[in-house]
Amino acid sequence: MCNTFGICGGCQYQDISYEEELKLKEKEILNLLGSYSFEYDGIETAGPLKYRNKMEYSFGDEGKDGDLALGLRKKRSFYEVVNDRSCNIVDEDFLDILFFTQDFFRERNIDFYHKKRHTGILRHLVIRKGHFTNELLINIVTTNYTIDEQYYKGLAQFKPNITSVLHTINNSLSDVVKAEELRVLYGNDFFTEKLLGLSFKISPFAFFQTNSYGAEVLYSNVINFAEKFKAETIFDLYCGTGTIGMLLSKNAKKVIGIDIVEESIKAAIYNQQLNNINNCEFIAGDVKEVITTIQEKPDLVILDPPREGLHKKALALIIDLLPNGIIYISCKAASLNRDLEDLQKFYTIDKIKVIDMFPRTKHVETIAVLTLKK
Repeated sequence: MCNTFGICGGCQYQDISYEEELKLKEKEILNLLGSYSFEYDGIETAGPLKYRNKMEYSFGDEGKDGDLALGLRKKRSFYEVVNDRSCNIVDEDFLDILFFTQDFFRERNIDFYHKKRHTGILRHLVIRKGHFTNELLINIVTTNYTIDEQYYKGLAQFKPNITSVLHTINNSLSDVVKAEELRVLYGNDFFTEKLLGLSFKISPFAFFQTNSYGAEVLYSNVINFAEKFKAETIFDLYCGTGTIGMLLSKNAKKVIGIDIVEESIKAAIYNQQLNNINNCEFIAGDVKEVITTIQEKPDLVILDPPREGLHKKALALIIDLLPNGIIYISCKAASLNRDLEDLQKFYTIDKIKVIDMFPRTKHVETIAVLTLKK
């Protein structure tokens, strides 16, 4: 289904049916968590095609000393990138913007940044899209350079649903998307997305699930699992832009969200106001430090930590709170497996649910529902 599969480093499962892919993922999760006793609630998906709402493309060359190219890194290559119109994990807007950008800078002979020589200009192109709002945010990352206004004016004319064109300056040696300076070339410095009836402002570096369709499936399951606890006070830890906490706030007296990324917390506070929600409090800081300063005790804790899972200190502090329930959302089942070793001493693992948020890759989201032992 993809002409560059096997060359591009983006996907792992373009060569088998989606049904077979889901079976492989189920088998891996169940084998990994097989030492625990739980009810398995199956695997659910929103579909395998055109699902990504964020792509981070790299500038490089088509081959050694070849023409400027923009796309995904070629396997086992330092500079070479690949792209193709047959990419099926993004929609046409992503591909149109990718090739428009590549052609624009090719015509002007602007070179990509060479990591070994520390020369050149073009580094990355980040595209983010609200799949339920159709809004597009474009962020081009370069070394210190002034973008020709023909680029962003041409983009806006080419794609009227572009609400933001940003220019990130990164002169560091590291090959990551980070901002020493952020310039707004066109429109806003954010875009919006809607999930399950709520609207969310998403800034360029704030975390948001990369699959909007899958996020609705994921969050719907979390809402259903939370109902059994009838929680009045909920802690939403590693809350990002506050999506889960706000969706759960309807049936709670208070939700407290914590995240270490200050930009995400600012967006969460804005999103609460945007949706006329007044029973959420969002705090910027490290969970293992902030949690000791909160006087309220939770009835339910939602955990959605980074891929490496919970810090040992944070895990111990969460257990000390002894909430009636914990809903643990993990994008890396190996990390979940490790943390369950400690949690199962105090909690019964009621249910495991798998959500395929990342079709055609090896990754999934796993939800574990835990109830305090009596």
